[in-house]
Amino acid sequence: MSSDPWGRVDETGTVYVRTAEGEQVVGSWQAGTPEEALAYFERKYEGLVVEIGLLEKRVQTTDLSAKDAQVAIDHIREQVDAHHAVGDLDALKKRLDKLVETVEARREERKQQRAKQSDEARHSKEALVTEAEELAQSDQWRAAGERLRALVDTWKGLPRLDRKSDDELWHRFSHARSAFSKRRKAHFAQLDAQREDARKVKEKLVAEAESLSNSTDWGPTAARYRELMADWKAAGRAQREHEDDLWNRFRGAQDVFFAARSSVFAERDAEQSENLKLKEELAEEAEKILPVSDLKAARAAFRSVNERWEGIGHVPRDARPKVEGRMHAVERAIQEAEEAEWRRTNPEARARAAGLTGQLQAAVDKLEGQIETARAQGNNARADKLQRELEGRQALLDQALKGLQEFGG
Repeated sequence: MSSDPWGRVDETGTVYVRTAEGEQVVGSWQAGTPEEALAYFERKYEGLVVEIGLLEKRVQTTDLSAKDAQVAIDHIREQVDAHHAVGDLDALKKRLDKLVETVEARREERKQQRAKQSDEARHSKEALVTEAEELAQSDQWRAAGERLRALVDTWKGLPRLDRKSDDELWHRFSHARSAFSKRRKAHFAQLDAQREDARKVKEKLVAEAESLSNSTDWGPTAARYRELMADWKAAGRAQREHEDDLWNRFRGAQDVFFAARSSVFAERDAEQSENLKLKEELAEEAEKILPVSDLKAARAAFRSVNERWEGIGHVPRDARPKVEGRMHAVERAIQEAEEAEWRRTNPEARARAAGLTGQLQAAVDKLEGQIETARAQGNNARADKLQRELEGRQALLDQALKGLQEFGG
């Protein structure tokens, strides 16, 4: 009989293994010596050791599922429980029991991790739904549409929840997207209708602008073009494929009119500039009439200048006041000379002027006497008051004498 610490072979060739529960039959060996039998079943034990070690490593270092790990443990346990190996089978059972605990701990850890991920996914999806529902009311069509598409991609990347929760959240999410799409579609339908109305209005504006392009009624037509431009801006934009063409036609019609007007105005400006030069020469000729020494000759000279002046056309508006002012100044000077001559040769006016002068002279003489008397009496206050009155009468007398001189006396 042969034996070792964990097993023995009896005289009949039966192989036993020692366990905590006592000896267990491993098998029968008839092919060789007892030592060979023990060695054979010890190798089987080493194989189990290696197999358990590999499984322990897989459980610790890979994402082996708890289910698959338990199947592998059960498979090895069956072999250990079958006692077909010689070695410390109890130690192997303990290792398997510990491995079961590890697998269960991993299972619970993953369960908690999945619960955490599910909770995070729920919060994420609820946040997506809330944002989608807010975006559903937005009028920022492009930005909101792009954001909603991005939210769909984000949703697809999140884990699924339980069916009921996931379906409820998806229904809200989908409804928000549909509501936004419906509003956007209605908006652009309305916009298309507005642009079609704008196109019709602008077609009419273009037709009128083109009909006016050859007008030579410069002022009213230019004013009407300004009104048409205001109407154009108020009409809004037409469809993109029509807007540019309509604008080019509208602008082109205006350009034809304003180019023609500019050409005519340029000719008119050149003519008015020449007229200004001629009128400035006449104004200079008229100014040489002054001062008036011979009223009759002055009248005749001014009449000659004025007749030639009237025969010249318009001058530039900004230059008109200055050149006309020069002629008016000469005309006023001649009129003043005429008035002075009339006053000088009018007997009634001369008599009135002489009478007024005499009255004023008498008043001045009287005041001078009164002042002299007041001074002699020592009444300086009265004298000063009379002196001020005298100064006023003297000024009137000087003016009257000057007027009398104009009558030649």
